Amino acid sequence: MPSKVLVVTGGGDCPGLNAVIRAIVKRAAQEDDWEVIGSIESFNGLLHDPMEIVVLNEYAVAGIHVRGGTIIGTTNKGGPFAWPVKNPDGSWTPVDRSKELLQKIQDLSIDAVISIGGDGSQKISQKLFDMGCNIIGVPKTIDNDLSATDFTFGFRTAVQIATESVDKLVTTAASHNRIMILEVMGREAGWIALHSAISGGAEVCLIPEIPYDIDLVMQKINSRFSNEKGFVVIVIAEGAKPKGGAVTGTTSQEAGYQNIRLGGVAYKLEQEIKDAGCEASIRVTVLGHLQRGGIPIALDRLLATQFGVKAFEMVLDKDFGKMVSYRHPYIVAVPLAEATKEYNFINKDSYLLQTARGIGMSLGD
Repeated sequence: MPSKVLVVTGGGDCPGLNAVIRAIVKRAAQEDDWEVIGSIESFNGLLHDPMEIVVLNEYAVAGIHVRGGTIIGTTNKGGPFAWPVKNPDGSWTPVDRSKELLQKIQDLSIDAVISIGGDGSQKISQKLFDMGCNIIGVPKTIDNDLSATDFTFGFRTAVQIATESVDKLVTTAASHNRIMILEVMGREAGWIALHSAISGGAEVCLIPEIPYDIDLVMQKINSRFSNEKGFVVIVIAEGAKPKGGAVTGTTSQEAGYQNIRLGGVAYKLEQEIKDAGCEASIRVTVLGHLQRGGIPIALDRLLATQFGVKAFEMVLDKDFGKMVSYRHPYIVAVPLAEATKEYNFINKDSYLLQTARGIGMSLGD
C-alpha cells in the first residue's frame, strides 16, 4: 500500500497555489509508492458527506503552474474548529469537528498533511498538530503578513498588478488635473500599498500601520497643484484609518466568515478630502479581487515551486509541526508556533518607509 499525503489549500485564493500543488506532486513522483490526495475546499472536502477528495498525479497537475487560483478549491469560512451549522431560526452556530476530521484522516490511511494557507490556516495547522496530526504548513498570502518568512508567494504578483494600476492612473490623472485614489488590499499590513506606491510613483500612501492626518494629506495635495493645474495619485490600503478613527467595513452575513468585510475606505477618503476644501476633481478605483487573480509572475512561481518541493521533503523527513519558510537565500523550516506568533506589520523603522519618505511621499503622518 502506498504512503499518502493530503494537500489542502485554505483561506483566500492566491497566485501560485497551483505551482505549489504541482511541485508537491512532481517531487512525490520521484519517490517509490507515494500517493498525493487533494481535499476540495481545504479540510471541508473531508468533512462533507459524501467526501470530496481527488487523486493528484502528474497528469492532473500538468501545466497548472501558470494558472491562478487552485484546482482543489479553497475557503475562508468555517473550518474544522468552527464548522457552521444552521439553526432552525436561520442563525448559525460554530461546531468543533476537529476530532472527526482526524478520524477521517486516519481512516483514509493518510500519513501526512500539507496545509497551504495564510495566518488563519496555519493557526489551524498548529491546533491539529497539537492534537497529533502529522502536518506541515506552506505560507500563502498576498498580504505578506506572516513574519516567519521573508516573502509569501502571491504577494509579488499582487504588487505587480497594483503597480500596473498606479501606472495607468498616473497618465489619466495628469491628463485631467485630477486626484486619483487607488484602494488595494491590506487588512492589517500595508505591504501591497507601500510597494506599489513606491514602484508606481504615487505621491501619497496610506497604510494600516500609520493612522493618517487628513490635514497632512491635504498639505501634500496642495503642494502638487498650482492655478488648478497638477495631479496626485494616492494609494490606500483597505485597512487604513484616520487618526482616532476606525477601519471602514461591514459585518459579513456569510456563514462561517468571521472577519469584517473591508472596503470603501477610498470613498471615505474622497469625502474627507472634499470636506477639507479641495476643489480638484477626484476619482476612485477599488482594485479588489483583481489582485488575487490571474497568472502568477515568474518570481512567485519559483518561490511556490521551492515551497512545494521543501514541504514534501519535510514529509519524507517526518519534520512535522513546522512551516516552510523563505529566509534569503534559503528555504528552511520553522515551527508553526513561531510562524503564527507575530503578525508581519510594517515596522516604523522599515527601510521601505525610509525610502518612501526619502522621495517625498506623504504617509499621512
